[in-house]
Amino acid sequence: MAEIHHFDHGWITPAVSYLLSVLGSLLGLTAAVRLRGSTRSGERIWWLILATVAIGATGIWSMHFVAMTGFKVDGTPIRYDVGLTVASGVIAFVAVGAGLAIALLGTAAQQVRILAGGLLAGLGVAGMHYTGMAAMRLHGEIHYAGGEVVLSIAIAVVAATVALWLALVVHRPLAIAGSALLMGVAVNGMHFTGMLAMSVTRDTGFGSVSGANATTMLIPIGAAVLFAVIGMGYSLMAAPNEDDRAAAEYLASRLEAREQAPATGVQPGQLWGQRPPSQPADPGPRRSALGNGDWTYRDRGPQ
Repeated sequence: MAEIHHFDHGWITPAVSYLLSVLGSLLGLTAAVRLRGSTRSGERIWWLILATVAIGATGIWSMHFVAMTGFKVDGTPIRYDVGLTVASGVIAFVAVGAGLAIALLGTAAQQVRILAGGLLAGLGVAGMHYTGMAAMRLHGEIHYAGGEVVLSIAIAVVAATVALWLALVVHRPLAIAGSALLMGVAVNGMHFTGMLAMSVTRDTGFGSVSGANATTMLIPIGAAVLFAVIGMGYSLMAAPNEDDRAAAEYLASRLEAREQAPATGVQPGQLWGQRPPSQPADPGPRRSALGNGDWTYRDRGPQ
């Protein structure tokens, strides 16, 4: 058996992977809150896509790949099949998106939807992990211990179910931040449990190792994650939240009441329920007698 190192760069890679999972969970839960507050179908689909990108792509898939940069096997280089690596990202995106759609887009049988969505998303996350592991190319054969594999899949399903439940119940920023920290622990726990299930039998007879190295793939992945995070952050800041909608509705109701004020006899500046200010009586024309006994009218002049 070849000796395996999971933290070849020290605690830098697990720390960065944890921060990515927390950041993705934070953005995803915030997008889920906006989805719950939206009433139009177009807005709900938009927030669902953002939540899927944040949790599935940033919080899970990119976290997995960053953690893999600290993985090393003595006596062999490690390369990655680009097609399988991309496929693992697609699996994570589709699975998390389907789980979120099942849990969030509907109101009936909520608990059943959370369990179904958590099972689907958790199995998809586990599939992403082991597809990403299958993308590795090295001098040797990879083996997995069945107990640790089952445990990692169970962690993925439980973590996904809890994440969907949190997406439905959290609302306040402090609760979202705490939930993101918890989700980061669960995602990293699933990853490193799956990694502990792995062992390698070294064999130099496999010839040269082909594929892309981790550093080469990290540059485009890091750039994609950076632009995705910036775009999601801008979308969350620019879009109105529930407080903004409530303020807009209150302002619209006040403007509507003001427009209706003349029709109801309410004068500008007059409060509802207040009698209008008294107006001075119009004295009208004043009649005076002329010397010839005829009567005429003349307007009241200035006093």
